[in-house]
Amino acid sequence: MWAGQQIGYSHTTPVYDTLLGILGCDKNDRIPEHWLRDIGNDDREVLGKLLNVLVRKCCLNGMWNLALEELGRLKDFGYKPSSSTYNALVRVFLEANRVDTARLLHREMLNAGFKMNVSVLDRFVYALCKDGKWREAVDLVEKEEFAPDTKLYTTMISGLCEASLFDEAMDILNQMRCSSSLPNVITYRMLLCGCLKKRKLGRCKRILSMMMTEGCYPSRKIFNSLVHAYCTSGDFSYAYKLLKKMAECGWQPGYLVYNILVGGICGREELPKSAELELAEKVYNEMLNLGLVLNKINVSNFSRCLCEAGKFDKAYSVIYEMASKGFVPDCSTYSKVIEFLCNGSQMQKAFMLFEEMKRSGIVPDVYVYTILIDGFCKAGLIAQAHKWFDEMVRSGCSPNVVTYTALIHAYLKLHRTNDANELFETMVSDGCTPNIVTYTALIDGYCKTGNIEKACQIYARMRGQEKLPDVDLYFKVNSSETSKPNVFTYGALVDGLCKAHKVGDASNLLDAMFGDGCEPNRIVYDALIDGFCKAGELDKAQEVLVKMSERGYGPDEYTYGSLINRMFKDKRLDLALKVISKMLENNCAPNVVIYTAMIDGLCKAHKLDEAYKLMLMMDEKGCHPNVVTYTAMIDGLGRAGKVDKCLDLFKEMHDRSCAPNYITYRVLINHCCSLGFLDEAYNLLEEMKQTYWPIHMASYQKVIRGFNQKFIASLGLLDVLSDDKLVPVAPVYEVLVDSFCKAGRLEIAAQLCKEMSAFASCPIVTNLYSSLIKSLCLVSKVDEGFKLFAEMMRNGGVPELSIFFDLILVNF
Repeated sequence: MWAGQQIGYSHTTPVYDTLLGILGCDKNDRIPEHWLRDIGNDDREVLGKLLNVLVRKCCLNGMWNLALEELGRLKDFGYKPSSSTYNALVRVFLEANRVDTARLLHREMLNAGFKMNVSVLDRFVYALCKDGKWREAVDLVEKEEFAPDTKLYTTMISGLCEASLFDEAMDILNQMRCSSSLPNVITYRMLLCGCLKKRKLGRCKRILSMMMTEGCYPSRKIFNSLVHAYCTSGDFSYAYKLLKKMAECGWQPGYLVYNILVGGICGREELPKSAELELAEKVYNEMLNLGLVLNKINVSNFSRCLCEAGKFDKAYSVIYEMASKGFVPDCSTYSKVIEFLCNGSQMQKAFMLFEEMKRSGIVPDVYVYTILIDGFCKAGLIAQAHKWFDEMVRSGCSPNVVTYTALIHAYLKLHRTNDANELFETMVSDGCTPNIVTYTALIDGYCKTGNIEKACQIYARMRGQEKLPDVDLYFKVNSSETSKPNVFTYGALVDGLCKAHKVGDASNLLDAMFGDGCEPNRIVYDALIDGFCKAGELDKAQEVLVKMSERGYGPDEYTYGSLINRMFKDKRLDLALKVISKMLENNCAPNVVIYTAMIDGLCKAHKLDEAYKLMLMMDEKGCHPNVVTYTAMIDGLGRAGKVDKCLDLFKEMHDRSCAPNYITYRVLINHCCSLGFLDEAYNLLEEMKQTYWPIHMASYQKVIRGFNQKFIASLGLLDVLSDDKLVPVAPVYEVLVDSFCKAGRLEIAAQLCKEMSAFASCPIVTNLYSSLIKSLCLVSKVDEGFKLFAEMMRNGGVPELSIFFDLILVNF
């Protein structure tokens, strides 16, 4: 007290802070009333200043409730708060988001003749704008007699953006332009970030354009955030434009933003569209040129999208290109890319990448081996798959249940039951317990090889039936995991029963599922509907459809396809059209299989014009006809005697890059021969031999896939195969030889007969040789007849007695 009374000296704030510390104000305890009265008795001025400092100290520590109490005590002692105290109080209540209390204090402050400092005014304006009370904020500035500057306007814009009042924020921006306070880079960034935070991306574009026009540029961080936001919204083209704008603003796009863009396009669950993937490739190439690399996740995602788009060469090269720029792929990265290649049946590339992985010093784990084994098994390359199985065992990498299951399933599908059983025993002896996936694979494998009885026995044992010695091998290990079939088990068995024409049993299985509390999925329902349709029981198929819909599964393309195909076969066109109409109502666009079934059905109903119009319409809808579609249409036109149109359609296939296959040629040759277009038929044969001749059974099976089996059988294409598994080509030659014989063009017929005998898969057709020899004899070409006879004998043909008479009688 004595020091404060000395001439030329006055206490500073630190002195009062020290005094408060001595009095114990650093704690939450209040200073006793009698101490304050003692100070006031000695020097009232000191007490007034001390109480003001006490209020401000509470505010500084964020204790707004205690500050309010000290304000009351200050007034009780007969003092008035100072300007600094009021400012501190308003600030602390704004920070506590108690705007109403801050408003009351401000009113009291104005009545006392004080004004807020710039910092507090700035906070108050922000709080009001954030609450959407921007007009009150403008009034507040006017009451404070403060000329708004760029900083204050920017604060208002920030608050309005937080309140999602973007129109009002733009009005404030326009006010700034009309005043002397021009928006600066911080103003624009605040507005841009506010719109970005609320995902107002349309406004972001306009603001970005405005700020760049005025020479204000976003920071690198904002650019990155903008690219991420537009990628999240799916606007990848604008995200790429932002990449270019970065360079214009002096920011060289780097590792982070490039990965944001590629990850945005390729990292979604749904696959990118063609144009989007092309953009990702473009960005990727730019990265390579700049020496940048994708991150580990994007390498996998980018490769996945490339493989799904059929760009396997590019996908295969990604890891190599990344490695050349310093990226070090790990086992996980290799395994994912190998998996994508296997899923795309690119086994050679998967194999080469696996070898490169080992050369790089990375030890394959069980996950990599299992991917390769599973992929090669599915591709039918089981020998190589088993080599990898042996390799992993030798290297000390223990196969897991998935590894074993993949091999067992593959062996069963190839009818190699002994190998499958041996592997199952190895699995159990190695301590690897079979699970529900293994048993489902066993059931599926036996179903696919037609051994439906064994599949049902395994299912029965899973359900608890004991005396089934044929499948005891698989149940030596008791496991709770195998005690109950799941939806996939039921799905495999339902599908197998339907394909074995036991649709009634499959239907009973559906009831068993409900009894076990196992909810059927879409696959089960679709398999059963397809089974009933193929069995010609359309009414029962529709009953299953009703059940399916009641369970919340709407019909999809596959469901509709089964129904429509059956309806067209039954020539119930009115019903088929109703189903198609329902399909379109449900926004389920027909796929190429459904369109093809409709076209084939219309052709068989002799409605060729409608069929052709439908083929044009499907093309307009973006669903392009495939080889099966074209073949069905060609067959329909050929049956109607319109071979010219068949040939025009065949030419169109070439023009549209839709390659005809063996079936297409066979159909067209048939129709050309039946209507006397022999030269065209012969030319088609020559073209087919040079380009589309399926030599081996695997290729042949791919060719006939997708065609109706009755249709295939009607062409004679399901002949018994020879032991060397070569394709039966005799039907093509038979029809040509027969047609050329009837037309009297015996030289070509003889030439074709010789060609046919050169194929190991062509049995000697005695009738064909006999017919040709007889025709040669009729035109007195005995020498050629004897040559053909000798060739027939040489190739194991057994001549009929009538041939001898023909050859002998012609000499008399």
